Amino acid sequence: MAVLAAASGGALGAPAAAVEDTPPGQVEFPAHCLPPQEAGLPPADGPATARITVDDPAPRVGDTVTVTYRVARSPAVNPLSVPLPADVLTPAGTVVLGGAQSGEVTVVGAKRNEPVPAGAALPDVTMTGTFTVTSPGAITLAPGPYTLHTGHLLDLDTVCAVTGAPVSERLTATALPTANLRRVLPGSGYGAPGARVTVTGAGFAPGAAVTVTGRAGAAETADRVAVTADAHGEVTALLPVTDRATTAVVAYEGPAWSAQRGTGPAAYTVVEPAVTPPGTQRLTATVEPGALAMTQTGDAVTLGAVPYGDGGAAPGRIGTVTVKDARGGPAGWSLVGRVGDFAGPGGTRIPGGSLSWTPSCTAAPGSPSPCAPGSPGPVGPDGAVLASTADAPLTGGTFTIDATVALRVPAYTPPGAYTAVLTLTLS
Repeated sequence: MAVLAAASGGALGAPAAAVEDTPPGQVEFPAHCLPPQEAGLPPADGPATARITVDDPAPRVGDTVTVTYRVARSPAVNPLSVPLPADVLTPAGTVVLGGAQSGEVTVVGAKRNEPVPAGAALPDVTMTGTFTVTSPGAITLAPGPYTLHTGHLLDLDTVCAVTGAPVSERLTATALPTANLRRVLPGSGYGAPGARVTVTGAGFAPGAAVTVTGRAGAAETADRVAVTADAHGEVTALLPVTDRATTAVVAYEGPAWSAQRGTGPAAYTVVEPAVTPPGTQRLTATVEPGALAMTQTGDAVTLGAVPYGDGGAAPGRIGTVTVKDARGGPAGWSLVGRVGDFAGPGGTRIPGGSLSWTPSCTAAPGSPSPCAPGSPGPVGPDGAVLASTADAPLTGGTFTIDATVALRVPAYTPPGAYTAVLTLTLS
């Protein structure tokens, strides 16, 4: 899949220190401002006052957060010996991330100011920028260095370094939901009472204790065996099926089956031997269960272009997926997608959670199972459900699955092609 993206990096700020009787999040810290060499002025040292705010204090991994950095007071002064007119001051700076995610957020402001007399302090400035959440947990934001550019008569930069700036804002990021890819498959779909069935499974935690058991509806039967998953999360078990009530096989980690740590049911039928009276013949016809399989149209997706400097959503659509479920049992299925980081020129990267989709799913006429599309939202490396069918007494059918996708591209992402791999897993 060919797509566009961007990223950011940085360091951790110092512990928080609130200033009494000030707006929430406003902090004070020492600043060292170097006037431009052309001004012939000495460095200006003194306290700076700033406040950082975010548009979303509780994002999910993969979300883009907008950061606003307002410097209300600074020791920097007008570097010219003449008054500065209105709207000639352009600020730029960084916000320092810490806690669950380290890095720096680049922020810039509009060219907007009131007139400034010669030698007077430069006015307050407001800068904004964005960053993509890459880690769950508490993330802190602290003021970083900033530059005040004046564009009257001469283009001059006053550069202000920050010392020990306290945390001004905090947010708590939550992880994307993790898809359950555990699955199980009996070596045969039917057998006489007492048959020993080879059952294979995959998607378990490496080294986990796994229970393989028979099932009748939602209840477990007496057929049961314990195995240990190998280093790849796979299991092989020999399950004696003696309980005539068994209609399916499941496997799970932990003390009991759950939707988060267990597989869906795989169909199994106990075939009772029959006694035929003299002079009669018993006729048996068997419908062999088939497979669960998928096909996809194409192997590449090209998303729409996004203008440099503007950013926005790069739209597209995945190749159509067709799922055929010919197993003929009670087990539904789930189709899950995962996408890794997007890589571009010069090592620029952005998390896969910046790619979102809106799935759709249609069952062919006559299919026993209805098809449920996954929820719209981020995909990410942990995965998201594209489509699924539920467990039922009899499942199966043919299903057509599509999804529109969109990649959030930050403003001023370096031009070029950005690529990532979207992996679909059917279980």
